[in-house]
Amino acid sequence: MTYRVIQWSTGNVGARALRSIIARPELELVGVWVSSAAKAGKDAGELAGLSVVTGITATTDADALVAMKPDCIVHTAMADDRLMESVEDLKRFLRAGINVVSSSPVFLQYPYGTLPDEAIAPIVAAAEEGGASLWVNGIDPGWANDWLPLLLSSGSERIDRIICSEIMDYSTYDNPKVVFDIMGFGSDLDALTMLLQPGVLTLAWGSVIRQLAAALDIELDSVTQHFERLPATGELTVGDRTIAAGTAAALRFQVHGIRAGREVLTLEHVTRLHPDLAPDWPQPTGKGGYRVEIQGEPDYRLDLQLTSDGDHALAGVVGTAARLVSAVSAVVEAHPGLLTATDLPLTTGRGLVS
Repeated sequence: MTYRVIQWSTGNVGARALRSIIARPELELVGVWVSSAAKAGKDAGELAGLSVVTGITATTDADALVAMKPDCIVHTAMADDRLMESVEDLKRFLRAGINVVSSSPVFLQYPYGTLPDEAIAPIVAAAEEGGASLWVNGIDPGWANDWLPLLLSSGSERIDRIICSEIMDYSTYDNPKVVFDIMGFGSDLDALTMLLQPGVLTLAWGSVIRQLAAALDIELDSVTQHFERLPATGELTVGDRTIAAGTAAALRFQVHGIRAGREVLTLEHVTRLHPDLAPDWPQPTGKGGYRVEIQGEPDYRLDLQLTSDGDHALAGVVGTAARLVSAVSAVVEAHPGLLTATDLPLTTGRGLVS
């Protein structure tokens, strides 16, 4: 069966999602939404960085695309600085009877216990009204800290604690808004940027903790957050930005699931703009990637290295996009509603081996 798909945005993740859609034999690309007039009218192949001509041109006309009633929208539009607007977009698609796989807002990957019921109910109502499904995922939050630790846990006799970590150098991550405006690199150490405001970390990544707890049948007492930052020891150049000595250049944050006064589940990010910074913090295997540790019987430590054209940050973008596109058929065939990772069967890269 072939599923008709629209790609919604062509930024870092969106361009790679386009490539995955074009490569998938079970998917038919029927439309592309872009936010800028400069991209409107361009062929999807060009926007994906491919040499192929698809015959599908991008448009800024959202109404026309929704009216096409595709089977699924792959939604990768930036939501970190427009959370409520993004939620309204998703509800609109669902009410129109269009299934959605999305990279954001990330708290929707498992909102239960993180958002109040009254915030979740309108999304579920929109899905039920349209008979459609929404699935938010990626690599982090996503398969690096949902299916990966859950798969590893099946080999445990006893679990005392699970730690899921992203350990990366972000100096090559091509998203200035995230790196500088949201994460606060290059800012004064005492400046609380968006990500570090009280409750934001538990909103975004608390969903990871609560999903693991639900899947492992763990009743948590609370979910807490902690962060620390360290300064650049000398001037750094990141993209076209200069990071002054003494400003934020390394960030470590943790979100903990607490049970009986003990940290039983932890989501951790260790982010540097130079590998020499914060030498006492956890170090990556290779150039950077994801780590799952299970303390128990037996103890496990799984290090996942990823690269694309030699770059780990780009690989994370590719992995996020491919994860969404791989799930399109399963989401279309799923029951209407707000889906989580464990609602879907194991999805694979079927049909992609050349």
